Amino acid sequence: MSKNSFNTLSSLQTGAQTLHYYSLAALPQAARLPLSIKVLLENLLRHEDGKTVTSEQIEYLLNWDAKAAPSQEIAYRPARVLMQDFTGVPGVVDLASMRNAMQQLGGDPTRIEPQMQTDLVIDHSVQVDVAGSPEAVAENTKIEFARNQERYAFLKWGQQTFTNLRVVPPGAGIVHQVNIEYLASVMFTSKADGSIFACPDTVVGTDSHTTMVNGLGVLGWGVGGIEAEAAMLGQPISMLVPQVVGFHLSGKLPVGTTATDLVLTVTAMLRKHGVVGKFVEFYGPGVADLTLADRATIANMAPEYGATCGLFPVDEQTLRYLEITGRTPEHVAAVKSYFSAQGMFGSAYEADYSEKLALDMGDVIPCVAGPKRPQDNIALHRVGEVFRAALKEAEGREQPAIRNLLVNGESCALADGSIAIAAITSCTNTSNPSVMLGAGLMAKNANARGIRVKPWVKTSLAPGSRVVTRYLQDSGLLQELEQQRFHVVGYGCTTCIGNSGPLPQEVSQAIQEGGLNVASVLSGNRNFEGRVNPEVKMNFLASPPLVVAYAIAGTVNINLSSDPLAMDKEGKPVYLSDIWPTGEQLAAELGRLSREQYVESYTSVLDGDANWRAIDASATHTYAWDTTSTYVRKPPFFENMDKPRATIDSIEGARVLAFLGDSVTTDHISPAGSIKADSPAGAYLMEHGVASSDFNSYGSRRGNHEVMMRGTFANIRLRNKIAPGTEGGVTRHLPDGEQMSIYAAAMKYQQEGVPAVVIAGKEYGTGSSRDWAAKGPLLLGVKAVIAESFERIHRTNLVGVGILPLQFMPGDNATKLGIEGDEQISIHDIANGTSRQVRVVAAKEGKEITFTAEVRIDTPQEVEYFQQGGILRYVLTQLAA
Repeated sequence: MSKNSFNTLSSLQTGAQTLHYYSLAALPQAARLPLSIKVLLENLLRHEDGKTVTSEQIEYLLNWDAKAAPSQEIAYRPARVLMQDFTGVPGVVDLASMRNAMQQLGGDPTRIEPQMQTDLVIDHSVQVDVAGSPEAVAENTKIEFARNQERYAFLKWGQQTFTNLRVVPPGAGIVHQVNIEYLASVMFTSKADGSIFACPDTVVGTDSHTTMVNGLGVLGWGVGGIEAEAAMLGQPISMLVPQVVGFHLSGKLPVGTTATDLVLTVTAMLRKHGVVGKFVEFYGPGVADLTLADRATIANMAPEYGATCGLFPVDEQTLRYLEITGRTPEHVAAVKSYFSAQGMFGSAYEADYSEKLALDMGDVIPCVAGPKRPQDNIALHRVGEVFRAALKEAEGREQPAIRNLLVNGESCALADGSIAIAAITSCTNTSNPSVMLGAGLMAKNANARGIRVKPWVKTSLAPGSRVVTRYLQDSGLLQELEQQRFHVVGYGCTTCIGNSGPLPQEVSQAIQEGGLNVASVLSGNRNFEGRVNPEVKMNFLASPPLVVAYAIAGTVNINLSSDPLAMDKEGKPVYLSDIWPTGEQLAAELGRLSREQYVESYTSVLDGDANWRAIDASATHTYAWDTTSTYVRKPPFFENMDKPRATIDSIEGARVLAFLGDSVTTDHISPAGSIKADSPAGAYLMEHGVASSDFNSYGSRRGNHEVMMRGTFANIRLRNKIAPGTEGGVTRHLPDGEQMSIYAAAMKYQQEGVPAVVIAGKEYGTGSSRDWAAKGPLLLGVKAVIAESFERIHRTNLVGVGILPLQFMPGDNATKLGIEGDEQISIHDIANGTSRQVRVVAAKEGKEITFTAEVRIDTPQEVEYFQQGGILRYVLTQLAA
């Protein structure tokens, strides 16, 4: 129970239920606050204890200065934790190994238990091995369970062992779509002292796209797996009160544009403005006309525009969505009553914001993003032009190279810019009925004209939940998509995460023999280098209808605004405008959506299919580790817990393991895609009897630290300046200069007792909230990362494992300072993490470059984590004491 210093405890009657809550309306100063700051304020009021939450912190939020730089630390406690299986497996592995460590320290292992509702949705393991076939979904599911039997048995053990861990088995859909359609409550309730307490539903998730739930009015964002585990164990999340950017929306989308065009436009605007570490809130008259699905599409992309979250209000659109997705009428009524009582209901809400941006949605035009970053917005008529410029830069040729081949007995010509993969996938768009039905109508109209997807294109449809398949079937549009070879391949995050599966052999051979630079078009949210498929260098994000259109065209070297997609059966050109769905067509299909479609799809979602039910896993207090497993192994993070950790005042004579440029993503640091046979990870698996055909992906192997440390910096597109002219996980061991894999060099440095550092440019660690992008470098012996700037989640993760994040002072970078990467690096004045600045010396051949760097351990709580060697060691120490 809160100390209630501000006398805000109140109650309201909704139906037959009395809800107790902490009233923001009782505090007149709160009226002007942004919605997100109000949620944080309510959180502090509810948890005021005089220690982790003080009345002074509450006063600070009440008098929040919109223009002030973040400086005030608060302890935030979300209502829920959300995980997917790629990030969830290492999370459960850590919990299991913490139970072992607790036992070794003489404590009760069952004290290691999630203290709050924790949901894990298994959605990242299905791969598109089979596509373009009615049997695709069944075959891919069969392969998925065969590949992941060890992982799934481990997760089922966790489900049965940890009281507050709820596992949604494979085949339900993408975690974020399941979250908004089923898990999220908007208003969260809990029981205490015989009373029911209500509060805003809040969540942190181990996937950066947790922000999708912001479209539902639920404040949530992605955190590293390490931070999420600490939250699960009852630790508050230490954070600085952020600035809030208000994004004013007006007007309506023009005919011929989609929510995807809108979100790509918003992403480019916000990324250009700069919102890293900030909250974004959408307001203005345009918000009321945006469907919940459109809002979720925009909120989902917060990691791409760099914000912590992108929040929408709770209003009538929210209530309509809750109703159609199967929430009870009583709950929907309670949501309205609660948010109305808090002064937080309605789309007309406007507050004092730190900064403001504005967009008239009537100015949005059809567009895509690419070929390497989601924020690189391209007007549809310029895609071919951008491709040709990128081709010239990448390959040095102005005219596309061409390679003839046979596909299923049909003669084809594959060229630079040919589309190898066309995928309707990802939480961004598959949650949105308007674009999914639009894709079906596009296929229907194309079928009527007799035009087909080009034979060399690998097509796939991965619905975000079974509801999507249901309404596509009910409308007859699934059959139309199947005629264009867009068959359902599975329910989960596929192509966008790198689970695109292999290309057809003849296509792969033509690409390799011709040295072709081919493309993918996907309705996803990530298109970083090397992510989608190792053989596809250019990747473009587009709406589901445009994915169908591009698959028919077969190339990105085209202007879809004016060039024909194909010739019809009568030899007449067919243009995009000829088959684009009309407003009347789309409205008719949207009108058929029903509550029953959602209710029936989620009735038995927690039970899983026969494959899941057949998995045998016993509910023991501690896990029986299998030392022969190549999927799940006990990690070394909790060794020597009985020994005091030495203070860190300096790092002496370190070598640069990787010297990197700007926009290095967590994919570059810790890839999620395929494992190459000639990589250190591939060699390890083969040494342990795993055939290359059974390697699976890095993402699926995250429960095995041996694979993951060998896969660190193993992205095939990584460019390490220490090894110029190379691509991939290559470096030079210093001082001898021998070229070798980054893993091999790291192991050699450890044998020599030499610490390692990483030097990078701007936006280090962008992309997914991947804890192995911090854990992997830790196991490689990296003691510090020196970068021009960090992405929010990754900086937190580095601190969370005990790696020192240092930032060049404004105006400085490695190039300006004359650093070449072959120096010995010494870092002084660390003061065990308490110093705000350190002195760095780069020494080579008797010469020294000395500079000052900022320590990015941002809060006092983070200092404690760093001193203990990471957040989980800190938590374990606290629990054991």
